[in-house]
Amino acid sequence: MNVKLLHSISAISATDWNTLFNTSNPFIQHAFLATLEQSQCCNTKTGWRPQHIVVTQQGQLIAAMPCFLKSHSSGEYVFDHAWANAYQQHGLNYYPKLLSAIPFTPSTGPRLAFSNNIQSTHEKLHIIKTIDQAIRDKFTNNELSGWHMLFPESALSTLLKQSGWAQRIGIQYHWFNKDYTSFDHFLSALKSRKRKAIRKERAAIKQQGIATRVITGTDISEELMSQFYRFYHLTYLKRSGQQGYLNLVFFHLLLKSMPHNLVMICALKGDQLIGAALCFKDDTTLFGRYWGCEQEYDFLHFEVCYYQGIEFCIQQKLSRFDSGAQGEHKISRGFQPIKTYSNHSISNPEFKSAINNFLTEETQHVNAYIEHLTPSLPFKESTL
Repeated sequence: MNVKLLHSISAISATDWNTLFNTSNPFIQHAFLATLEQSQCCNTKTGWRPQHIVVTQQGQLIAAMPCFLKSHSSGEYVFDHAWANAYQQHGLNYYPKLLSAIPFTPSTGPRLAFSNNIQSTHEKLHIIKTIDQAIRDKFTNNELSGWHMLFPESALSTLLKQSGWAQRIGIQYHWFNKDYTSFDHFLSALKSRKRKAIRKERAAIKQQGIATRVITGTDISEELMSQFYRFYHLTYLKRSGQQGYLNLVFFHLLLKSMPHNLVMICALKGDQLIGAALCFKDDTTLFGRYWGCEQEYDFLHFEVCYYQGIEFCIQQKLSRFDSGAQGEHKISRGFQPIKTYSNHSISNPEFKSAINNFLTEETQHVNAYIEHLTPSLPFKESTL
């Protein structure tokens, strides 16, 4: 068994990569990772140096994993800044670290793919341990504080936990399609007070003279994408005082590399575009990803980023709406708390023990918090 680190996704063919992962999830696609590299959003300069892992046996590709050498923790959405600070206080380097993740994308999905002839848990665990040993052979403890996997699917997270990796639990809020036939049908599943609140918010959009339009695939023009990027950029500047992680080249390349995955929800006042959200879709799920507007309007974010997405899922018969990170306010709008996972392999024995203890306590708090949120769900008891 041979483990190799690739310094670019272009070092493996799109056919080999996509065949191995065998999923419609847009973010693990070769095209998405290639677009990040081609736009210079992921390279050594930005602190996302590609180190994609491939495993071969007798010349045949049997496993692969997106991976990056990180010199910071930005753009990850699983926060380990306290760990980095603790290392620094003890005169140790937390960076670089190795990270298996989709850059700037807090969405659960495939992270480690196995070929079809790798079926048993034993075989998968053996491959994971082989990768782990290969990483340890390449990087000494002084060169790499550890390696991490963000937002894996629960089955893979469990495998990693069985391999000795610490497991961390987080929370997101997703909407699930219970065979709704219309937005009103969805509203009928909610308690009266929540239903009225949503209708009031949507009515306010019309009262402000705002209309919405959903544009998909190749109907999204370069001009429209440039307008969206300006909103995205302005919103980042307003919220954080800095530029967004992604540049205009990235968004224009998406139009060429994977237009069939793109959904843009536009807000218009008269003929003027005033805001937009760019989403991705696959065979089952809508993924809310990027949003921006020129100025604030009452309830505009809720309409464009939540309600229009729910309507799209119902119309297209998609089963789930993954609206991204954070947002307890989504609960009253029909989104439900779900667990997300990350896994962490720390090299330093003392820090490994301390982080494991922290995660044990944190997990208890997260589980208790999810139970605390349950009474806040807006659904009638008969529809839960």
